[in-house]
Amino acid sequence: MEIFMLNNRKLPIGIQDFEDLRTNDYLYVDKTSYIYQLKTSGKPYFLSRPRRFGKSLFLSTLKSFFLGKKELFDGLAIAELEKDWLEYPVFYIDLNEEGFINVNSLYYALDTNLKRLESEWDKDETDITPASRLSGLIRRAYKKTGHKVVVLVDEYDKPLLNTLDKAEVNKSIHEILKGFYGVLKSADAYLRFVFLTGVTKFSKISVFSDLNNLVDISLDKQFSAICGISETELVQYFEPELKKLSGEMEQSYEETLAKLKKHYNGYHFSRKSEGMYNPFSLLNTLQKCYFNNYWFSTGTPTFLAKMLQEGDFEIPDLENNVHVSVSDITNYKAGMNNPIPILYQSGYLTIKDFDTEFDEFILGFPNEEVKYSFLRDLLPAYAPQYDVQQKFSAASFIRMLRSNDINRFMDNLRAFYAGIPYDMIKKASKSERYYQFIFYLLVTLMGQYIQTEVKTATGRVDAVIKTADTIFVFEFKMANYGTAESALEQIDSKDYLIPYTTDGRKIVKIGAEFSEQERGLSRWKIG
Repeated sequence: MEIFMLNNRKLPIGIQDFEDLRTNDYLYVDKTSYIYQLKTSGKPYFLSRPRRFGKSLFLSTLKSFFLGKKELFDGLAIAELEKDWLEYPVFYIDLNEEGFINVNSLYYALDTNLKRLESEWDKDETDITPASRLSGLIRRAYKKTGHKVVVLVDEYDKPLLNTLDKAEVNKSIHEILKGFYGVLKSADAYLRFVFLTGVTKFSKISVFSDLNNLVDISLDKQFSAICGISETELVQYFEPELKKLSGEMEQSYEETLAKLKKHYNGYHFSRKSEGMYNPFSLLNTLQKCYFNNYWFSTGTPTFLAKMLQEGDFEIPDLENNVHVSVSDITNYKAGMNNPIPILYQSGYLTIKDFDTEFDEFILGFPNEEVKYSFLRDLLPAYAPQYDVQQKFSAASFIRMLRSNDINRFMDNLRAFYAGIPYDMIKKASKSERYYQFIFYLLVTLMGQYIQTEVKTATGRVDAVIKTADTIFVFEFKMANYGTAESALEQIDSKDYLIPYTTDGRKIVKIGAEFSEQERGLSRWKIG
């Protein structure tokens, strides 16, 4: 494994084994006080966090703790808190590595984990199913050691997430895992501690129906920083790296912190909790002294784009305008058409605020890395001709706007719309909303500030783009229902410009006419 050095400090990029991290002197952000809280206050826990957020490392830390490896915790918080340091039999079940394309791949993964445990705790040939084998192992380990068993399950839900687009396979996997995890309740008398991690908490009426005693700490404020890196921890642990980064960026220390926060911070896992950084992106940036979209290197799952399309979801609402109930954010039921719970639990959305009157969370993109990467990955689903290297040059579009060359901007926009395949246009709604959404995606990816469907006292503006010296106000019309001229008239008659008259910037209004026959933007007028 490649080791990254900085000021003789090793940054733990991709390191998921606590013992490896500690024995090889990697930098460690101390999360061990949470282990003491968990150990002393309960037994069966569930934690949902996005991928690459440190779940596996925390689970590995739990493993070392319950194996009684006291020497690994010297100098850490729990060394002062824990007095017993007993050794328990630890069952570490890892479902993170297998691809899970069918039921057989699940059986293979479970068999691999169970064989490893059976090599240590023996096997009863009468135990055939994964559930019966796990049950037998727990009882034998308890009988052999006299200590109750600790069970740690990493990425319990990966078999389910990987088969969301295969209904029958997903249903079969549900049933297998339901019985397998159900053992953790029936064997409760033999268990000291249980901790399951995953991205998504599937509805209790399915996977967890036989394990309904789990304590879900995913939204608990006291555990909101259990994974990831907080602003406080960033400054406390990474000052040398931050100073080097600020030097490389030729920015002040404060400017560097502000840029890191804007790009990678913003995750919230409870009401009014401190913002959290995605550790994978943050550590890569500190090591390489270069800002990039590291978390998105694998792209957005195609099933999410499909769910958003089929649900006809208002994509602009993802910018801090998604309202969901507490129950909706904590559970995902397979087959449901609402993509919001899984968007939140996967890390594409996060908690931005809480409406106490209606007991609702308000969700939005956590940071710029997620926002721009998600929209970039989403655009091909709506405009398949999109290619960031060839078909769409953000820089050229931005230069046109900044030079107020709006006719050239609109002409290039028309060329882009013309490249959308006929089948896609035919399937799209015969209203300006489809074209407006493509426009929203393009301009957002240019890095400009865009508002869509802006509410005013007399109506809703279709789009507003703000540059340094100009505010562009757009109104869209389908040719069957209006013209570019009538779009301009609507801007005037409904006083859409009034909110911007005191801004000081030049105001340009554009009426855009879309035609189904011409498959896109056909005419425009500038006022």
